[in-house]
Amino acid sequence: MLGDVLLITEKHRNAASVIEDEILKIGKDKIVVCISGESGSGKSELSHCIGKDLVKIHKIPAKILHSDNYYKVHPHIRNQWRVENGIDKVGLGELDWETLNRNVDDFLNSRISKMPCIDLVPDDIDELITDFSKIKVLIVDGLYAVNAEKSDLNIYIDLTYHETKKAQASRGKENSDELRWKILEQEHQAVLSLRSKTDIFVNKDYSVTCVK
Repeated sequence: MLGDVLLITEKHRNAASVIEDEILKIGKDKIVVCISGESGSGKSELSHCIGKDLVKIHKIPAKILHSDNYYKVHPHIRNQWRVENGIDKVGLGELDWETLNRNVDDFLNSRISKMPCIDLVPDDIDELITDFSKIKVLIVDGLYAVNAEKSDLNIYIDLTYHETKKAQASRGKENSDELRWKILEQEHQAVLSLRSKTDIFVNKDYSVTCVK
């Protein structure tokens, strides 16, 4: 997302370094890496570190695809929609998986692809055009990213919103009111449902554990 605020620390860099070694072992011409975790867990920071290292250190062209860009409901009215349709509708069904998976397929087949992109400054949706023929690693991040099709490596950051409340408030991305906490609880349950898809856990201390 354009205008996102990143708070990168040494723990993100260290975890990224370990994960990069696992990516390099895959040995495919085109690699899809998915990173899931709850709000405030550090998905964007970890994705940024991995992508930057792949490009700068390993000389492997990489791109980050933020699944938060694929919500079906416009950000201006998303919370209103959730209130009117029920907070229990918060979850995987809110994303346009058809478009996201088509963009992943565009990457795998080296096509030029048109993708949605939320600009956080005006909080509006733009379009991004990418020539995937130049990209070797696609990093898909977001709450439910590991639900994407055709992933080669699924990473799950094992931090809950209960443990990142302070970070949530300090980053100021969204209002910290009762509705926000209800949404976070629904997201928590949805993200938990994806743990079984995990190849690599990033633990609460940001140590890395490979499980598959």
